[in-house]
Amino acid sequence: MTTARTPSPTQRGPDLNGQTVVVLGGSSGIGLATARAARAEGADVVLVGRNAERLKRAASEVGAVSSTAFDATDLDRVGHFFADLPEPVDHVLVTAGGPYYAPLAEFDFDGARRSMEEHMFLPIRLAQLAPDKVRPSGSLILLGGTGGRSARVGGFATAATGALPGLAAGLAVEIAPVRVNLIAAGFVDTGLSASLLGDQLEARRDELRATLPIGRVVVPEDVAALAVHLMANNAVTGATYDIDGGQQLVS
Repeated sequence: MTTARTPSPTQRGPDLNGQTVVVLGGSSGIGLATARAARAEGADVVLVGRNAERLKRAASEVGAVSSTAFDATDLDRVGHFFADLPEPVDHVLVTAGGPYYAPLAEFDFDGARRSMEEHMFLPIRLAQLAPDKVRPSGSLILLGGTGGRSARVGGFATAATGALPGLAAGLAVEIAPVRVNLIAAGFVDTGLSASLLGDQLEARRDELRATLPIGRVVVPEDVAALAVHLMANNAVTGATYDIDGGQQLVS
């Protein structure tokens, strides 16, 4: 006669214990949520943001080892920031900047140029710095979106969105063994979303709750959990991960 044995639960240690995570755009939204999640997994965090006062509050909340306020589209300043870090880091997440959507008749070249600086030139500059500043098998994580995949949002947004997966894949080859991955988010309930939608925000939330397969709105913590997974899983590089609650399936 044999007696069934009940397996004991596995004790999982912190996935990022002893590692250092730099978050550009870390004072709010997805960046701040990722800083919290990384800290919960044992990492030290370094925060960068434009707004000094908001950044100070965020750094205090998560117990950041340091924080620096500057505009990450200033690529020279980005270089100086990484040069001043006392030692190499393990992961860099860049969340700075939002999407640029405008119909052709209202197209603003300065706004579009800034979007390119945030989503294309900044990742390229970070990739240039990574071989000297990110430890092997560490990661550079970019943040893009899924909304621009529809031609209805305009040619610029569609082109910029379509370029990011190729950028991530190409950089993953060029700076290996440092890993590069792209998170493509749909609507995420952040302060940025609130500023873009204004008084239409609650209607958009209601619409998504009613139509998304997951039955709720995606929040910053959802994206943060994915970011931390991509940091911890050193078999993943050159990939694009959609996180939109199934929004593309029902659009």
